[in-house]
Amino acid sequence: MKPPYQITNKIIELIASISEKIGEVNSAYLYKPPTELRKRNRVKTIQSSLEIEGNSLSLEQVTAILDNKRVIAPKKDILEVKNAIKVYANLDSFNPTSLTSFCKAHSMLMHELIDNPGKIRTKPVGIIKGSVITHVAPPGNIVKSLLTDLFDYLKKDKDLLLIKSCVFHYETEFIHPFMDGNGRMGRLWQTVILKQYSPVFEFLPIESLIKARQLEYYKILGESDNQGNSTGFIEFMLQIISQSLEELLTSQNVNLTSNDRIAIYKEKIGIDSFTRQDYMRHFKDISSATASRDLKVAVDKGILIKTGDKRTTQYRFKNKN
Repeated sequence: MKPPYQITNKIIELIASISEKIGEVNSAYLYKPPTELRKRNRVKTIQSSLEIEGNSLSLEQVTAILDNKRVIAPKKDILEVKNAIKVYANLDSFNPTSLTSFCKAHSMLMHELIDNPGKIRTKPVGIIKGSVITHVAPPGNIVKSLLTDLFDYLKKDKDLLLIKSCVFHYETEFIHPFMDGNGRMGRLWQTVILKQYSPVFEFLPIESLIKARQLEYYKILGESDNQGNSTGFIEFMLQIISQSLEELLTSQNVNLTSNDRIAIYKEKIGIDSFTRQDYMRHFKDISSATASRDLKVAVDKGILIKTGDKRTTQYRFKNKN
């Protein structure tokens, strides 16, 4: 059964804007941002998503934990960060359309934080803000079937992936499939889904913009519950996605390093052989000397295999398998 929502003019406009920005991201080689930017955005993602759920650690403390430095803070908060670091480091291992993979991610995210992490709830649960019950989740005995339908929708529906990612995020919050950790799972899995649309979403700190608009985020969730559809939430999240892409395009000041260029080109070329000229055609703003230096360093590091000489020189990436 397809989750209820409507495609509005606002949604169409936002999708067009996002598509245009993705084109700019690709032109600027930012679909895999530079190393320092990736690390900085990953920290922002983890810290923001956990702060929404009450975690007290700062960006500096999360960075320290990522760098294996000692941090003095509540044990639970540190464990939440360590679990999140592990999960986000393993994004490529998750299958976005697999309920089993979804539960595996929850098990990693909530390891030693709750009983039976990764297990779909069978008990009733509600969300309380102060003394007010703001959401009563569906009964535990139908959660499994609701999730099965949701993953079927994700796998088979013909709507755009951008829309389906927002719908899935909302429906995860509505169904509340686990006893705890549902908010961070909804945000995490939207990222897992969006990675199929563009690799840039792996390191785009969407969660930091949600945190900045946290009250509005919860207000929209509540309004969507009352209206019985996720239309408003889709519009809200598409705005967040568009804004995060805009910030990536206008605020990043990190230049691509040799390692960044090599990593980007590896994703493009795969196992095919190529020449220095091929490499320079992809990175039009570098000199022949810079291209030669990039390729020599990669050969010396064992990343590339070089064959031929002078004009007949060919390169290919070493197959780790």
